[in-house]
Amino acid sequence: MNPYLLLAFAIGAEVTATLALKAADGLTRPVPTLIMVLGYGTAFWLMSNSMNMLPIGVVYAIWAGVGMVGAALGGAVLFDEPITLPMMAGIAVIALGVTILASGQTAPH
Repeated sequence: MNPYLLLAFAIGAEVTATLALKAADGLTRPVPTLIMVLGYGTAFWLMSNSMNMLPIGVVYAIWAGVGMVGAALGGAVLFDEPITLPMMAGIAVIALGVTILASGQTAPH
């Protein structure tokens, strides 16, 4: 399977789990808590599989950058958390950094 597709699914699972963690309200709400546990487990399993084919630095940079952007946007949509101008600038810088790092990688093995 394509390692970038695995990583994309891993990031989707991680962002879902992170948003569920907020909704779990200190792990007092069972459904969001279950989504969080399943999401993080799935995310780490998929990410570990992508690391079999891609350099760890590339995987982690993409994971962290895209995950942070996804969590910030998800927080804005689901929890009415603000996205400020400095946050937007930070998201742009992270996107640029991830793009530069990923473009300089060696071919998957």
